Amino acid sequence: MAKTPEELYQERAKRVDDAIHLIVPDRVPIVPFPEFFPLKYTGITMEEAMYDYDKTYTAWKKTLIDFEWDEYVVPDLYSGKVYEHLDYKQLRWPGHGVSPTSPYQFVEPGQVLDGQEVYAPMPAEDYDWFLDDPSDYMIRAYFPKIFGKLAPLAKLPPIHSIICWYQGMFDALPVIGEPDVRGALRSLVKAGTEALEWLDSFILFIDEMKDMGFPTFTLSLSQAPYDFIANFLRGTRGAMMDMYRNPDKLRQACEKITPWMIEAGVGGAKVTGVPIVTLFLNKGFDSLMSVEQYRTFYWPTLRKVIMGLIDEGLTPYVYTEGDYTSRLEFLKDVPKGKVVYHIEKDIFKAKEVLGDIACLTGGPPNSLLCTGTSEQVKDYCHKLIDVVGEGGGFIMDPEAPMIDENPENVKAMTEFTKEYGVYRK
Repeated sequence: MAKTPEELYQERAKRVDDAIHLIVPDRVPIVPFPEFFPLKYTGITMEEAMYDYDKTYTAWKKTLIDFEWDEYVVPDLYSGKVYEHLDYKQLRWPGHGVSPTSPYQFVEPGQVLDGQEVYAPMPAEDYDWFLDDPSDYMIRAYFPKIFGKLAPLAKLPPIHSIICWYQGMFDALPVIGEPDVRGALRSLVKAGTEALEWLDSFILFIDEMKDMGFPTFTLSLSQAPYDFIANFLRGTRGAMMDMYRNPDKLRQACEKITPWMIEAGVGGAKVTGVPIVTLFLNKGFDSLMSVEQYRTFYWPTLRKVIMGLIDEGLTPYVYTEGDYTSRLEFLKDVPKGKVVYHIEKDIFKAKEVLGDIACLTGGPPNSLLCTGTSEQVKDYCHKLIDVVGEGGGFIMDPEAPMIDENPENVKAMTEFTKEYGVYRK
């Protein structure tokens, strides 16, 4: 007798939950990070996915039905219409800098494209402003740089000035009434209206997948504080230079925003009801900073975020990017069975170091899934299940997010894991 969607949902959720908490499940769970693979699989372009929400979720729905993964990661896409309303500078997306079939591209502070700087990084001199009043800095300095339509917000008086005497807010009203500032506010309203339409379709998709028996793996995001500084304020180069020129300010800034990173994850989890919070670690891999720099600038506040999320009853899903081999000893310093680590490079070494502390996700190299044979994929998965899957605490997932993988190889990874990954207790 076929299982009901509710029975499948509970079975899949328990399988993943057991793996996370280092309890041996019935078999190795499979939860790939599909990123843009469903677009290729169903034959729609990136441009269509960013502007036609129904097409996006139809693509994900077909992919989930065909592959039947244990849990799924939601589309890593947002509305191109919202970006247009705000003239967003931090991405190049189809129709705005890249072709209709190309993935969107992140643009760092200070990055030069087509011969000119897209938007300027935060000057080192602005650390004091940011540390003194980060909300004021974000509204009057940061947002006007990354959103072209919000540039007039730079004209606003300091946010704290509205608390001065009874007419503080009234003193700011003339600026708000200026035509360009009014235009900025209208752009926000347009973007917000479109964002609600996108959110409605997103919620409908999640509810439909739940009714079909598919749990969502993660819906909330947080970040390493150093990555926030390097990705969005100072740029990679600026943050690296700050380790030498402005080390105290850099550390202070990381400490300042640590509560923000915790609140972001907690808030998202409360709204969605999904207790797993994703942290993508962009700037801490082996070749980007020394072990001592990682110990000084990166790990202390990242660990505070991880522990802050755990203290709130949540599970951090820490997605390491690049080679993290020399950082594994740091990653051990967490409570047992409370964290999930995705490992891109040498997950076998990670099993040796972290296997009795945390659940690991990772799997076949994407190059193998793109150009290898199904038998080669199965052989690699065989080794993963034998070594990394021994004793539980392992979730099958490609080495990195999927984009152009061969569907037959993805099918081989999925089916082999379901067949060979059964634990015989």
